Order: sequence, then C-alpha cells, then structure tokens
Amino acid sequence: MASDPQRGQRNSNGKSGDSDGGPRGGRGGAGHEAAGEERKPASDEAHSAFTPPLGVPYPPLPEDEHPTSEFALPAGLRPEPPAEQEGSAFTPPAGTTTGQTPLPTPVGATAMGLAFTPPHGIPTVRLTKEAPWQDRMRTMLRMPVGERPVPERRERGDEETGPAVPRVLDLTLRIGEILLAGGEGAEDVEAAMFGVAHAYGLERVEPTVTFTLLSISYQPSLVDDPVTASRTVRRRGVDYNRLSAVFRLVDEIASEGITLEEAYRGLAEIRRNRHPYPSWALTVASGLLSGAASMLVGGGSLVFLAAAVGSMLGDRLAWLASGRGLPEFYQFVVAAMPPAAVGLAFGLAHSSVQASAVITGGLFALIPGRALVAGVHDGLTGYYITAAARLLEVGYLIVGIVVGVLSVLYIGLQVNPGLKRLNPEQALGAYNEPLVQTLASMLLALAFCVLLQQERHTVAFATLNGGVAWVVYGALANVAGINPVPATAIAAGLVGLFGQLLSRYRYASALPYVTAAIGPLLPGSATYFGLLNFAQGHLPQGLTSLVQAASLALAIAVGVNLGSEVARLFLRAPGLLEAGAGRRAAKRTRGF
Repeated sequence: MASDPQRGQRNSNGKSGDSDGGPRGGRGGAGHEAAGEERKPASDEAHSAFTPPLGVPYPPLPEDEHPTSEFALPAGLRPEPPAEQEGSAFTPPAGTTTGQTPLPTPVGATAMGLAFTPPHGIPTVRLTKEAPWQDRMRTMLRMPVGERPVPERRERGDEETGPAVPRVLDLTLRIGEILLAGGEGAEDVEAAMFGVAHAYGLERVEPTVTFTLLSISYQPSLVDDPVTASRTVRRRGVDYNRLSAVFRLVDEIASEGITLEEAYRGLAEIRRNRHPYPSWALTVASGLLSGAASMLVGGGSLVFLAAAVGSMLGDRLAWLASGRGLPEFYQFVVAAMPPAAVGLAFGLAHSSVQASAVITGGLFALIPGRALVAGVHDGLTGYYITAAARLLEVGYLIVGIVVGVLSVLYIGLQVNPGLKRLNPEQALGAYNEPLVQTLASMLLALAFCVLLQQERHTVAFATLNGGVAWVVYGALANVAGINPVPATAIAAGLVGLFGQLLSRYRYASALPYVTAAIGPLLPGSATYFGLLNFAQGHLPQGLTSLVQAASLALAIAVGVNLGSEVARLFLRAPGLLEAGAGRRAAKRTRGF
C-alpha cells in the first residue's frame, strides 16, 4: 500500500489529482504535473462525472463537428435517382403568394422523397381533355387530395404572377350559385366549382354544397393557413338557358384555359341576358301543358280548353302572389285553386265535360317533378343533407297543392254532396289512344320546355324524348300489362339515358333534356284521386292513391338517375379508362 507512488502523491497534494485531467489541462503527462503543482483547486470545486481517471488519455475529438445521421446511406452506396422530378408538398402553386419565407428544402429530401411518398413516387393520373369536364372533375373529386393530378399551368416569366386566390374563389362561388339556384344537382355543382378552381391552379381546394350554402376552402400548403369563402343562395329561379350558358363557360375555363378577366366578363354577360321567353309566353305554355295533360287521361277539345284556362288563371295568381312577396307555399295554394274551381264549375253545371280531367290537367303543371328528381339524385349520390332539404321542399309544395285543391273540392261537395262528375272511377276510365296520347305527351314536353326557359335548340330533343318516354310507358303498362310503377321507372330510365348522352355530346347539363321529358310521366291522376277521396271522406282509398302517386314519383326519380349512371358506366372516356380512375364511391356493406 505505501509503495504506490501515485497514492503517495495524492496524499501529499491533499486532493485526488483531478487537476491533471480537468478541462484546463493538456494531453501530455509533464504538462499535467506542472499544472497540478502550480494550481491547487479549492476544496469545494465540483468534479465532472465524465472526467477520466488519472493516467487515462482523453478520447480523440471528432473530425467533423456535424456527425452523420443514423439514417444516412452507408459509404459506397449510391441512392436510387427518382423517376421524375417531384415537387415538395409544401411548395405553393405557381401564381400564388403566401406572404411567408419559403421553407428550406431538407437535406436529402430530393433523393429520399417525402415521408408519405412511395419509393418510386405516385403514379401520374392523366385525364384526357377530350373527355367531358364533368367526368374529369367528378373523377378528381372522388380521389384523395394527395392523389389528385397537378393542374396543368402554362409557363410564366419570373415577374408574371397568376390570378389572385380570392378572385378565383369568388368566381367559383358565383358560378356555383347560378347552378344551384337553377336546380342543378349537388354533385354537378361541386364538379363545376372544383373544375374552375383547378383550372386556375388551385390544387388543395375543397368545395362544399348544401341546399342554401356554398363554401370553398383552399390551402396553399400544409403549413399555410387555409383561405375559405362562402356564399348563400337566397333566391331560386328556373332558367335553363342561363344554366346552359354557365356550363359552356365552365367548359371554356376547364378545357380552353381562358383568363380570369374573360371568365368574369362571360359571367357578367350571362347575368345580363334576359330570359328567352316573355312572361305572357310562360302563361300560355302553362295552359298548353295542362290542356295536353288532360288529353292524356281522356279529355276532349272542350276539356283541353277548360284545363288551359284554369291553369293560366292559376299562373297569373301565382305571379301576383310572388310580386307581393309571399312564400312559394302560398303561391302553390293559390295556383291550385283555379283549375279545381273550373273543374268543379263544370261538374256542378251537369255538363258533359269531364271535370276530373280538367283538375288532373291543372295538377300536372304544379307537381314539383324537377325538385323531386334533384332531391333523389342528391340522395343516391351521397349528398344526404341537400337531398333531405330538397325533399322537404317538395313536401311543402305538395302540401300547398293539397290545401288549394281540397279547399275547392270541399266547398263543392258541401254544395252538392252527390256530385257524380268528380267520381274518379266514372270520369277517368281506361283510356288507350296511342296516337292521341303520344301527340299530347310531346305537346306537354314542349310546353314544359318553354316554362323552363330552355334554349331553342334543346326544345326539339326534349320534346322527342318526352314522346319516347310515353310510348315506352304505354307499351309496358297498357300492352304488356306491367305494373305502372316499374313501367314508369323503365321509361324514366330511358329519359335519363338519352338525356345524359345528349349532354355528353354537347358538353352541357342534362337537365334541359331530362326535366321536360319526364312531364308526361308525372302522377297527376293518382294525386287527384287521393285528394278527391280525402275530400269525400274516404281516407283509406285516399291514402292508397297518394302512396301510389309517391311510388310513381320515386320511380321517375330513381329511373332518371339510373339511366344517367348507366350512361356514365358504359360510355367512359378513353383517358379515364387508361388512368383507371373512375368515380369512386363509398364502400359500405350491410349498413356499417
């Protein structure tokens, strides 16, 4: 123990000799000893737990102050080059400014890719411009945000910037407002809004459509705050001429790449354009529609005239109520009264005029078939909130019709309880005149086109489509003996199929080719039978007739939607087939 020289030196110094290995000492032995003798640390000096013992050399300092990450590639192994140059997900689109300093590119990000990027990159989805823009936009809407194809932008100079984001969002909302107010389905409105924003270089954009509210959100990158804008649809009007013009404008934006200023000028011209038909023409068309509908159920020339007069009186009363600011519910109430009053007057006069045919013809012009088809279409495509709101609107309008007709019928039955002219079994018996009914259905579709303010070049197609629908229905229901509900669904399916084909051929909306053509299939007689039975106190028979009317209406809506889906299913564009990117739907089985 005493022979240890180091131990004796430590005892003589009074300390453990930490000064030899402290931070202030050098690496050599002689320097350590001199420093230890010249400076003796205080008794309360702290000692590092990582100080090596006396005589143990310090480890060598690293040659590089920035050590290599454990995720770095081993020496001699070259990284695999990417298939194509990929941009970072944090890079804002060209033509937009975020107001922040761009983030530096991480070391190795070019070679290794982003954290969520597959090893060989995301495959490019190419959607040919020869496909209708509706198909392209629906396809991209069903894709996840990270898989959507990047918008194609033209080359710009260093000083040239793209359109401002708020202006693009404002234009998108204005276009969506016109489409939604015109009765377009929520899916097509979203596709149009997404197409406009995508055409002007906004990648991370999400439009949202409800019954009265439109909103759109754009996020420049994952680290930037989103920009959100919204617009409320307060007034609705039927003008398919304006609807078609907006579809052409969206097609020019999405396919031809017109500038933002040109798009605004085009939208201003669409808003300034007047309706193609004056108000008196709409009133005459309403009378022609009711007269043609009365001929479908067996009315003659006098019935045609009586139904037309009653419908035109109702139309004028509805215009008056609208001018006074009354809601649509009361407009339908007052519009349903004159046709019922005219039919009741003929019944009370004991004339040979079929009063039931007069009232049935007046109901054809009031049944909200357009809103019903749009509501069922939204429900079938997954827009349940908008579908519920549309169907609720249909319910209110039908209740308005019921109130107007029942008020008149109740008064008439109180005056003459034994009124036989209104008996549905006697008034509207089996009537099967194919030529007369086909001509009447085409006249009804023609009048419907005028009421919907359609473009003149679409009237002929819609009129022919309505005649085909009635021929198919008559062949199935009257000749083949098929139940009216499936026969109506099949005929409406052909209407939807032909309408979708025509819209794809003309790159336009399918509503002008479909809405007027389903007019002959509307359940006017079943609705009248239910109301009459209610007025006579026959509740079971009335409920049965109204359930049949509701079944026919749903058959029309489902058939139209199914025909459109069949057209999209079997007539997809080549670019979409090559990309393998169809319109994806939710995968749900057994309700969970």
